[in-house]
Amino acid sequence: MAERSSGSPGGASADTPVAELVQRATEQITRLVRDELTMVRAEMTAKGKRAGSGAGMLGGGAMLGFYAGGMLVATVVLTLAAIIPDALAALIVTVILAIAAAIVAKRGKQQVTQAMPAMPTATRDSVRADAETIRNAASRRQP
Repeated sequence: MAERSSGSPGGASADTPVAELVQRATEQITRLVRDELTMVRAEMTAKGKRAGSGAGMLGGGAMLGFYAGGMLVATVVLTLAAIIPDALAALIVTVILAIAAAIVAKRGKQQVTQAMPAMPTATRDSVRADAETIRNAASRRQP
């Protein structure tokens, strides 16, 4: 850098820092991209697990709802045959199954909703912040 201020036009020593800066920038960008891809992979894995768990709960809620429907049919049949304590017991079981189905389905829906959108939002925000940092650094270096 001293040669440049003394008036020596662009010698090898003046090119060396620029080449070194370019090499460092290339290495840093490569590392940054690699780290961002690792972050995407981790975030997508977590979202996939949450979506799978939620889908399983939705399936469980649907199955319990199916049983509740079967119990309701049995309750109606027993009630029509004769109003006796057996019918009351069947009605109680139906109500319990219906409540359980509603709870499981609601929790499953919450899990699926939390997993969406499937886009890795944390990684997206990180990439945007990285790009902004690079833009700011580049604008400060330009005369």
